[in-house]
Amino acid sequence: MEEKRKYERLPIKLKLEVSNLFKQDGIKIDDIDSEIEVFDISKAGIGFMSESKLPIDYYFNATIEFENTDEIILSVVKILYIMSIGGSGYRYGCEFVGLPSMYHRLFDEYAKSL
Repeated sequence: MEEKRKYERLPIKLKLEVSNLFKQDGIKIDDIDSEIEVFDISKAGIGFMSESKLPIDYYFNATIEFENTDEIILSVVKILYIMSIGGSGYRYGCEFVGLPSMYHRLFDEYAKSL
């Protein structure tokens, strides 16, 4: 199978919390308080798992900090797909929305540290 991704996925272990979701048309879901476990990251987005079922095509704010740097990435993330992983939760694929290319060097530095 040919790889179609634009950027390499890098393994990472991060825990984030999603407190609200929103759509561009002003629809908002508050008080979600869902913990997510990020398992991979690329310049394009993140993959994560959660026990909560979150809707696709919604956005959330993410704060990402690589362990090899003190810099933080503040980004909006869009949920693209969801897959059930048995009785243990869900796996998600997400893309960064409007992530400035100035952050790309952080991904390159992280890849070198692996």
